[in-house]
Amino acid sequence: MSNLDVHQFICRDDNYGVLVHDSRTGTTISIDAPDANAIADNLKKRGWQLTHILTTHHHEDHIAGNLALKEMFGCRIIGPEAEKAKIPGIMQTVKGGDVLQLAHRPVKVFDCPGHTLGHVAYHFSDDYLLFAADTLFSLGCGRVFEGTMEQMHTSVNQFRTLQPMTSVYCGHEYTEANAKFALTIEPGNRDLQRRAIEVKSLREQGKMTCPTTIGEELKTNPYLRCASPEIRKVLGMENATDAQVFAEIRERKNRF
Repeated sequence: MSNLDVHQFICRDDNYGVLVHDSRTGTTISIDAPDANAIADNLKKRGWQLTHILTTHHHEDHIAGNLALKEMFGCRIIGPEAEKAKIPGIMQTVKGGDVLQLAHRPVKVFDCPGHTLGHVAYHFSDDYLLFAADTLFSLGCGRVFEGTMEQMHTSVNQFRTLQPMTSVYCGHEYTEANAKFALTIEPGNRDLQRRAIEVKSLREQGKMTCPTTIGEELKTNPYLRCASPEIRKVLGMENATDAQVFAEIRERKNRF
């Protein structure tokens, strides 16, 4: 039975702050550090002491709070080896295939080049939790800034191997915009239609749309559905490879 309590909140503009707390050991982990004050406030409300920051990539809106939180709590900052020079306060590096032991449980590291070259994701396999940051969003994926489309395609699709019930925590609240775009290339997808209505209702109530699940994304996320006959027909790419379809979807979203 899991002893983990996962608390998610919005900070900055549309970033997700995520705290993971183990009640047995007192271990408390922040997934990235978008805003030190927001994270500290949420820790205080719950009476938790921050012990670790798991950094996914070097973008400012994911590392801005590192040094302030390290000063406040003396927490250990862990992040990708490939981006260690760009991550303030980093104390330990990881790469794909590594398995951390945190709160007496395994945390597997996935390499996710694409959004940035060194981006990583963290998978709490015993608890069915994936912290994907800016690689996989609900109904979307991150922009390809540093890597290639082929890398991003591989990074996103490696998550297919995870159990369908795996909860996916993302870096940003982008789901409503992603839903509007996804419907333009797979309008006949009834699961997507349902999800779009659900998302619109949640946002109208000021509620968050994440976490999602791997199972939900396999049914609705166009970047995981490159083999869909409807998507391929809409794009005019019936005979293209999945990687080519993925690249075209991402390019269209860039212009949407």
